[in-house]
Amino acid sequence: MVSQEIALLPDDSSRLSNFCGQLDAHLRQIEARLQVEIANRGNQFKVTGPDSSVKAACVLMQNLFASTAKEQLTAEAIHLAMQDASIDELLEMPETQAHLNVSIKTKCGLIKGRGANQQEYLRKIVTHDINFGVGPAGTGKTFLAVACAIEALQNEKVRKIILVRPAVEAGEKLGFLPGDMAQKVDPYLRPLYDALYDMLGNERVEKMIDRGVIEVAPLAFMRGRTLNDAFIILDEAQNTTVEQIKMFLTRVGFGSTAVVTGDITQIDLPSEKMSGLRHVLEVLKDIEGISFTFFNHRDVVRHPLVQRIVSAYEAYDKKTKAE
Repeated sequence: MVSQEIALLPDDSSRLSNFCGQLDAHLRQIEARLQVEIANRGNQFKVTGPDSSVKAACVLMQNLFASTAKEQLTAEAIHLAMQDASIDELLEMPETQAHLNVSIKTKCGLIKGRGANQQEYLRKIVTHDINFGVGPAGTGKTFLAVACAIEALQNEKVRKIILVRPAVEAGEKLGFLPGDMAQKVDPYLRPLYDALYDMLGNERVEKMIDRGVIEVAPLAFMRGRTLNDAFIILDEAQNTTVEQIKMFLTRVGFGSTAVVTGDITQIDLPSEKMSGLRHVLEVLKDIEGISFTFFNHRDVVRHPLVQRIVSAYEAYDKKTKAE
């Protein structure tokens, strides 16, 4: 970790207010993307973090402050400035940082990744706007994503959490189920509610849902929306179609983080339909700025027998393909 001090000149209070944003929101945005800490007193700023990130942050801050002479900074403007500066190329963690543990603070305590793969998954979620977590049940894909979402909301990095699932595995045909739409889709969204309840408590979750701070919705409800300043999780993505997952990924707006989780060995779509998750892993595999984490039986954190079951299925699949 290194620190660097810079002075933003001229010392103009209105330009500094524009640069920092309301409640220092712009500084927090830069911190989150570059994994640095920014402290200031007036126009004197101190940036602390990995060497390459600190250097990139200082250059970015100078450029952004210069632009305050002519324009009002917004989250979108800062995002685009970081894109133009190819910030993602500077986010590769140096060797000395590669094994640092990432921990998430929630109501139920400190949540840490168990094992290198879960730790890497958490690091990628923190440093990328779109993330894929792919692997068998019990590897913590959804639970850790929900924990990151709650942490981002509590630290005011996002304004809301949106949790999404294909409402019915084979095509979202809900008409035969009794009740209104909320009652029809509730059973399919229950695992997401459970993760929220574990971390925040039932009463707080219900209040946040009533206020619209947390939204739990079937995938079909995402069509036509643009989601800014949100943490969006698409769970059970293996049961989306190619068109559905493309629609979901193109909803992501400025200041948002998206996490897509799924298990391509448990696809429940009709045989004639290709899994959107399987397809998108091929389409986007070389796109810069998107992270992929692949879990296996060694990452299972449920009952030991679950790990053995997953391992047995993996071995069987390999044997079948070899034949």
